[in-house]
Amino acid sequence: MIIMIAAVAENNALGKNNDLVWHLPNDFKRFKAITSGHRIVMGRKTFESFPKPLPNRTHIVITRKKDYKPEGCIVVNNLDEALALCPQNEDSFIIGGGEIYKLALPFADILEVTRVHHSFEADAFFPEISLEEWDLSKSEPQYKDDRHLFDYTYQTFTKK
Repeated sequence: MIIMIAAVAENNALGKNNDLVWHLPNDFKRFKAITSGHRIVMGRKTFESFPKPLPNRTHIVITRKKDYKPEGCIVVNNLDEALALCPQNEDSFIIGGGEIYKLALPFADILEVTRVHHSFEADAFFPEISLEEWDLSKSEPQYKDDRHLFDYTYQTFTKK
């Protein structure tokens, strides 16, 4: 299965200047739990936003740069090449950024969205989720606290 996983604001904002515009520690833990042991597909800028490769995951990085060879990653030049490396009988995760999400949406089977209940100024956005194409199959509200400045909801969408 191809699963897109993202934290997305009310206005579909993902981030600004190649960084998140919120800090939700519990969402980071959930992301780690869901993606560990799997392939993660991302654009070069998303990969470069990490301090180092994420442990216990196979990184597939999409870039147009022909000489790009980060250690410990599989580098491909387009989404088709990336998807060809994702076995059909295993879960693989699309983890960003905005352009990669937009290209991958038609190929996704499931969307794991953390909906941050606030709008942010951003330069990267998640594509619109059409409820004609997707069913909201699970929704788990989470509430702001001393470590989370915003209410948010874990949402799982399945393709109709």
